[in-house]
Amino acid sequence: MNLSTQRHEATMVTEEYYNNLSHKIIECCIEVHNELGPGLLESVYEACVEKEMKNAGLKVQRQVSLPVFYKKEILDKEFIIDMLVEDLIVLEFKTVETLLPVHEAQLVSYLKLSNKKLGLLINFNVKLLKEGIRRRINGNLNS
Repeated sequence: MNLSTQRHEATMVTEEYYNNLSHKIIECCIEVHNELGPGLLESVYEACVEKEMKNAGLKVQRQVSLPVFYKKEILDKEFIIDMLVEDLIVLEFKTVETLLPVHEAQLVSYLKLSNKKLGLLINFNVKLLKEGIRRRINGNLNS
């Protein structure tokens, strides 16, 4: 049973489902990183990760608009989420020398504003991809 089928059969998304899904996402990112290595533009990794995840049967949206509200009014300003997987996990891609607190704050802001529970910050400009991954949780994963 694939992850999408598993999610639709469940009445709620569990921590186990989030963990399985994030594991699959990381596998796809590692595959891209192994193929391309570090040093390319963020947009290249994003396109390749999208292809890899779609090949793995995951629902993926790129460059997702996130409107900004102020006092319940929508402003003429928006944030752009790099990728949203299965309408659950926010991905923010970077190709930087070092991940900084501001990068993590950006992901946390996207999680709060989109009301999503899990996000992955992935820096492709590293020798081993596992060194460039940060996982952030917004609240409790069991919904």
